[in-house]
Amino acid sequence: MKKAAFIDLVASDPRIGNRKAARDSVEAVLDAISSALADREEVPFSGFGKFTVADRKPRQGINPRTGERITIPGGPLPKFSAGAALKARVRGERAL
Repeated sequence: MKKAAFIDLVASDPRIGNRKAARDSVEAVLDAISSALADREEVPFSGFGKFTVADRKPRQGINPRTGERITIPGGPLPKFSAGAALKARVRGERAL
């Protein structure tokens, strides 16, 4: 699902009201999650999942054009871990 379709889905919820409010809400949530992750904070949503930042170590790779060995730099990487209720819903099961 693309972002525009997601915004339309949120806009169809009677608690939201219209597409502009839905777009603003989605943008605000995504901005808040991004800002928290940039500050290296965890963003947990009970039952849904948790956004975190993992540190990736530098690793060795090979340049496919030249065959030369290169070092791929490490650094922070955003991560999402699904919660039990989300996993159950995706599998079509009742939440725990």
